[in-house]
Amino acid sequence: MKRRKLPIGIQTFVKIREADYYYVDKTGFIQRMIDEGSQYFLSRPRRFGKSLLLDTLAELFAGHESLFQGLAIHPHWDWTVRYPVLRFSFGGGVVESRAELDRRIRDLLHHNQRALGLTCRDPADVVGCFRELIEQAHAASGQRVVVLVDEYDKPILDNLTDPEMARTMRNGLRNLYSVIKDNEAHIRFAFLTGVSKFSKVSIFSGLNNLVDLTIDPAYSSVCGYTEQDVDTVFAPELPGLDRAQIRAWYNGYNWTGEAVYNPFDLLLLFQKRQFHAWWFETGTPTFLVDLLARRGFFTPSLARLRADEALLSAFDVETMAPEALLWQTGYLTFTGSRRIGARVEYTLGYPNLEVESALNDSLIKALIGEPGQASELTSRLYDVLVAGDFPSLRAHLAGLFAAIPYHWQTGNPIAHYEGYYASVFYSHLAALGLDLIPEDATSRGRIDLTLKFNQRIWIFEFKVIELEPERQALQQIKDRGYADKYRALGQPIHLIGIEFSRDQRTLVGFEVETGPGPRTGD
Repeated sequence: MKRRKLPIGIQTFVKIREADYYYVDKTGFIQRMIDEGSQYFLSRPRRFGKSLLLDTLAELFAGHESLFQGLAIHPHWDWTVRYPVLRFSFGGGVVESRAELDRRIRDLLHHNQRALGLTCRDPADVVGCFRELIEQAHAASGQRVVVLVDEYDKPILDNLTDPEMARTMRNGLRNLYSVIKDNEAHIRFAFLTGVSKFSKVSIFSGLNNLVDLTIDPAYSSVCGYTEQDVDTVFAPELPGLDRAQIRAWYNGYNWTGEAVYNPFDLLLLFQKRQFHAWWFETGTPTFLVDLLARRGFFTPSLARLRADEALLSAFDVETMAPEALLWQTGYLTFTGSRRIGARVEYTLGYPNLEVESALNDSLIKALIGEPGQASELTSRLYDVLVAGDFPSLRAHLAGLFAAIPYHWQTGNPIAHYEGYYASVFYSHLAALGLDLIPEDATSRGRIDLTLKFNQRIWIFEFKVIELEPERQALQQIKDRGYADKYRALGQPIHLIGIEFSRDQRTLVGFEVETGPGPRTGD
């Protein structure tokens, strides 16, 4: 098997095709899009291949046949027709004011004018120049225009911590995108991509003819690599790597259809030959982590959230639901769906081990307010679990909460929300990347947290004594027979009841019982 070059960070279709890089053929999706419609929108997280997809579309409509030899679309395309292509990308740099945004748009318009040999009467008039450019390109070529917009939302996302500026960016972009709707008669094909799925009302201003492919099952794998892609296209890279481990670490992103891998992760794995949080570390979500911490988000629920279609589609500057933000940025993905009457409800969870571990590592550092100490404590926790030393585990947990600075607990509202202590412990444990099941369903209720580790089952129940003074955590595990679910495995089962005091801001109860024990009702 011949090994090719790894296209790490390459978003240029011609370079990949002419310089012997690996290429996963997505032109079958492109053919379907063009056959079935003319104006589309697609949301995907960063580094998923959106820019390469747009570049492929540009080369196709420009009629560069040699690049498509051997690809799915080649025999089905009329290579005698060439279309004028207008391209806009907001991916480079950070725009921090409306003046900068308008300057960037004018520069992009000027670039397109130069490429097509056209001019605008008033280059300062963004809307007028864009409209004129579309009309002139159609008239000059005799073919309707192709409009491709990459990272359509980046100027907004770069300013989310400043809502007023984010709104200003939104209004400026809405001004530009309104031209696409108004000039439909001159447009052969339009495709807009970005990370976020802003509501059409808020940013596209009537551009309701865009077909949203984001959660269309048929296009779930339009970006990213499938299992088959890994086993065929990248087969030369697999020897020496554990295939099951590759799947656990990096697969699992799903948009209601076929699951995919993040391309950036896989390509760096093949280059470095090490399992690592490659994608996560290229853009640690500081804003997202701060938002979750400020709002007192119960972190164990991250493994299993429910959200309806309206919530996921309502993301905007004024209404940023954490569930929508987590999903759109790729830290949660679809794990299931169901229809309840007219309502479609989705289940969200971590896509894979990389995201679960790395996101919770960031969260625990935010939750306890001491990043360096959080990292040291996480490492120490692993040693305690390996030893199966429960007195040390209790002392470790007491030390974990003692490590939280007093001023952090008294001066920060996140330390007072109901699930704070359980969230600290869960994210502390999840940062290790072990086999965890939060809210583990049984026939008699949900286990707060199940850990499968070191050929043992660890069942945790958490209580805040001020909220449930009459209930004991360990007794609930026993009364509800939570261990029954795992007895058939024949492994030791640890039942661990943990009780916190919100008022005292510390661990006040820790009980352990080990062994299969009698079945409930025996």
